Amino acid sequence: MTQPPPSPLQARIERWPIAGSFTISRGSKTEAVVVVAEVRSGEHAGRGECVPYARYGETPESTLAQILSLQTHMARGLNRAALQALLPAGAARNALDCALLDLEAKQSGSRVWDIFDQTSPHPCTTAYTISLGTPAAMAEAAGAAVHRPLLKIKLGSDDDTSRIAAVRRAAPNSQLIVDANEGWRANNLAWNLAACTDAGVTLIEQPLPAGHDDALANVTRRIAICADESVHDRASLAALRGRYDAVNIKLDKTGGLTEAMAMADAAEAMGLQVMVGCMVATSLAMAPAMLLAQRARYVDLDGPLLLAADRENGLRYDGSTVYPPEAALWG
Repeated sequence: MTQPPPSPLQARIERWPIAGSFTISRGSKTEAVVVVAEVRSGEHAGRGECVPYARYGETPESTLAQILSLQTHMARGLNRAALQALLPAGAARNALDCALLDLEAKQSGSRVWDIFDQTSPHPCTTAYTISLGTPAAMAEAAGAAVHRPLLKIKLGSDDDTSRIAAVRRAAPNSQLIVDANEGWRANNLAWNLAACTDAGVTLIEQPLPAGHDDALANVTRRIAICADESVHDRASLAALRGRYDAVNIKLDKTGGLTEAMAMADAAEAMGLQVMVGCMVATSLAMAPAMLLAQRARYVDLDGPLLLAADRENGLRYDGSTVYPPEAALWG
């Protein structure tokens, strides 16, 4: 009996164990839960991966349902332009946008950077994340990563001044990015900024809660402050004026690479520095962001390095140097 052709749109939830645990100010986790979308046309198939984020009201199940709700649209020839109007910015649209780009590259026999009229991407230096913990535990983790040129330090709890000082002592030569994940408040902002200045921190991500970051307009600082939870796509950039110096562009927030590239243009036009970030996920989620990394001042694409194992044909990491994806992975 002849088997029916595979559905043009499939999706699934996958779980990838983390090496140890990953802790930020909002809690800890021991696995990365991702959703993978696959789109097909004839003999070609494209894939995209996203990470649903509870902070934005997303769950793996709701994200999966959002993706699969577009079955009929996919059967009728869904493209990236139409997708932007059908789904809001977020994880589900990211997986589909990247899957459609992967499919487009395979159908045309080219690479994704050709679609965006870019030159071939080059390797980049990525940050390596040190999870939130006691000052002693964070110093130990930083000491083990002392060979890495750029460390991202998770803060946002009591006694952050001791944590950042301990990390600096353990890694005296590494550049440091601090990520408070909305964990500071207006009454301890100046104190924490001073500790970061003393430690020679390069960048501070999202010190205050989104929606309560107006205090940044009046604080004197010598370190660039980067918006993360306060910004998602181009529509949210205007609110950053006078508060932030940089913007962390994550594909799971923008709803895919299509919007992310346009957002980078808009951010640069506003005079904002660009950072490209990620959630903890496999190389399939990092690969599209490598295009954005080519223009970013700060690159944080270490997600696969935090996993117990990556997927087949994953990105090549040589220490903190990450290389562009092979076509067998994506794009």
